[in-house]
Amino acid sequence: MKKIAVVYWSSTGNTQAMANAVALGATEAGAEVTSFNAIEFSSALATDFDAIAFGCPAMGAEVLEETEFEPMFSDCKTVLSGKSIALFGSYGWGDGEWMRNWEVDCLGAGALLACDSVICMDAPDDDATEACKALGKALATI
Repeated sequence: MKKIAVVYWSSTGNTQAMANAVALGATEAGAEVTSFNAIEFSSALATDFDAIAFGCPAMGAEVLEETEFEPMFSDCKTVLSGKSIALFGSYGWGDGEWMRNWEVDCLGAGALLACDSVICMDAPDDDATEACKALGKALATI
């Protein structure tokens, strides 16, 4: 059984709802899932998991949240080489630039993107929820 971590930061609940759908999809696919708020996760924990789903909304000028999520993620990048990960998050403006930049950053760290990232504007609708479940299933079955 694969061990999957779902790590997210959410201020409005939109990215948390996405994280819940990711966790559900991975669980339905037979994985053991543990969810973490960004402040609870670190590179030391990352090594305990077969795969990790990271979720963060776009903030400011389409960047990762800078106080809790980005420092945690920068710490984790040191152990992501060769690890399967997936990315998700919500946004309220822009065109998804933060996600494209984040994907490039992950690939530069040697992470293996298990599937296409999932983004949605504001709260996840039914399509975004299903895409998040599929993301979780992809991590559980790689």
